[in-house]
Amino acid sequence: MQQLISDLQAANIGEIRTNERLAPYTTWKIGGPADCLVIPQTKEQVAAAIQFLYERGVPWTVIGRGSNLLVSDKGIRGVVIKLGNALETLRFDGAMVYAGGSYSFIKLSVLAAKEGLTGLEFASGIPGSVGGAVYMNAGAHGSDVSRILKQAEVILDTGELVTMQAEDLQYAYRHSILQTMPGIVTEAVFELQVGERKEIAGAMAAYRDRRLRTQPLQLACAGSVFRNPEGGFAAKLIEEAGLKGKRVGGAEISKLHANFIVNTGDATAEDVLTLIGEVQLIVQNQYGISLVPEVLMMGER
Repeated sequence: MQQLISDLQAANIGEIRTNERLAPYTTWKIGGPADCLVIPQTKEQVAAAIQFLYERGVPWTVIGRGSNLLVSDKGIRGVVIKLGNALETLRFDGAMVYAGGSYSFIKLSVLAAKEGLTGLEFASGIPGSVGGAVYMNAGAHGSDVSRILKQAEVILDTGELVTMQAEDLQYAYRHSILQTMPGIVTEAVFELQVGERKEIAGAMAAYRDRRLRTQPLQLACAGSVFRNPEGGFAAKLIEEAGLKGKRVGGAEISKLHANFIVNTGDATAEDVLTLIGEVQLIVQNQYGISLVPEVLMMGER
């Protein structure tokens, strides 16, 4: 590993940090160290880093803004790539929006609204990056990324830069082909519609007010933990099972929203995983429904 780190430092692919604790990089504030954290500052450095690792057969993982992500207490072996500020780009061209992979999805929705563009209102409460939203087909309030994405620029695990059309991504509920095909979204192109600014602002204000009333945003969390089962809601099942407030160590099922697990201050990844497993078992036994986690779990168990 020391030789690899020396080679990475000599390759001019961004900032290199060793044995870097990942908890500060996640919204759950949980996670052990990465053997090596690489922070590229340009798209070219991202491509060069991935090609470098591909040629040497070194495993790598990418993290964006750290939402919807649980990193194990033992951390992540190999190399973790954290996208730098260079991919926080944004450009409007009429109703077309060009957003860098590490741009804030929430901020994007706010600025689109100011431009009088409709279609991104649902994103006003979804934390994380544009790249993560494209990867997960993020959605809320009856809409999702698949409805507005035109195309995405992706760096494949070989370092090759390709453009994928929306249909290439094989979108489904909280799913895209990127989840089985390693790559990094460097830019997304969204096709919006011209709308009425007052109506757009009104819808976003309503979503924001509802979010503040119903979600535990004052505590470290990662958003919804489970996918909604077909025809139902995970939060409703968990609440009806009497699990609000259930704790394992420092992890607690939110008393405000049953599909959120919050870090009360000293939660570990193992606390969260144990709580997830207990919720799945109880809901399965009571309702015969298998809850599938929506959060991404990374690292060594």
